[in-house]
Amino acid sequence: MHQLNLPRKKLPAPKEIIPKAFPGISQLEIEELVMRSKVTNYPNGVILCHEGQIESKFYIVLDGQVNVTKTINNVEQKQLKTLDAGDFFGEMAIIHNAPRAASVTTSGPTTVMEIDKENFDRVLQRSSSISMAMVREISNRLRENDEMAIVDLKIRAAELAEAYQKLAEQELTRREFLTNIAHELRTPLMAAGGFLQLMQKGLITQEKIPTTIDTVARNIQQITTLVNDILFLQEMDLILPKFQPVNLRAVAEDVAEKYQDRAAGNLVTIQIESPPNLAMVSGDPKSLERALIALTDNAVKFSPHGGQIKIQLHEEENYVVMDVIDQGIGIETSQVPKIFDRFYHLERSGEQLFSGIGLGLSITNQVIKQHNGRLSVQSEPGKGSTFTVKLKAIKVVF
Repeated sequence: MHQLNLPRKKLPAPKEIIPKAFPGISQLEIEELVMRSKVTNYPNGVILCHEGQIESKFYIVLDGQVNVTKTINNVEQKQLKTLDAGDFFGEMAIIHNAPRAASVTTSGPTTVMEIDKENFDRVLQRSSSISMAMVREISNRLRENDEMAIVDLKIRAAELAEAYQKLAEQELTRREFLTNIAHELRTPLMAAGGFLQLMQKGLITQEKIPTTIDTVARNIQQITTLVNDILFLQEMDLILPKFQPVNLRAVAEDVAEKYQDRAAGNLVTIQIESPPNLAMVSGDPKSLERALIALTDNAVKFSPHGGQIKIQLHEEENYVVMDVIDQGIGIETSQVPKIFDRFYHLERSGEQLFSGIGLGLSITNQVIKQHNGRLSVQSEPGKGSTFTVKLKAIKVVF
């Protein structure tokens, strides 16, 4: 502890303060208490009592203030009270030979009377006034401790309830996930299996065999896509990718090239707009490509014949921003919060039916989160959607 030896204002004499702490104390008892104690000055922020430690001093505040604090729930520091001139503390640990129940810290320059355990015991045995004051104070503090224990139990009960609720939600999500996977696998498997059985039995005419094979291949591809998406999500949960400088323009060009044929089949064009010297981002190329594939696939799927998809890249302050813009059917405002959920997908809009299993946008969302980026969407029904990805730009020194 750091004692303060600087000049101070004139303080009340201990004989004036002690009766406030121990009403009814005799003059003789006051003199003995003063004789067996030591007056000490402390600066601001000195810990006089350390919670959890065994210490052997009793204190009476003569001037200044001290704050009493206690650790709640093993983490939070809670201030219990402020003690002023005439208040005392430290008696319970001395009486019970137990660790301090709380910490006491000076709040500004403070003067205290200090009494060690041996002298405290002698004074306590001879003074009924001090003994009664101790009984009252210990009773009050035991009641306060009970109240704090109740608060602590309520906090722990709330935390347990919250943890149980999260476990219940996780279990529900797991069951829904497995149910959806089973459904999404069963449908193409049954379709492919049914057509193969018809072919084996010779019930498919020679003219329809190519169409049937295309149907089987399409269903097998749907199964393959689902399995790959699930494996990719699991890989993201278990394996942290190694980040490296990534050129998003190059990623966009690769994805656009892969989707040219499919887009052309829907009479949709894909256009990339990007400055030549676009800043790099730190990321995993494979994951970022997968994220953009999902956004592009979504745009192609919902674009009308003759529509145009734009992938625009630019720098904004310290970020690289990528917008994927389509002229598709748009998204209802009520559906926007759901579009990044696993297995959420739109099956029908008017007379149009849309294929898909609803993992693509959830993959994009998880990839961007893993890269500490931001993913947002602006959409208006009938006028298309704009998905925006923002990733931190980095400087690459060659």
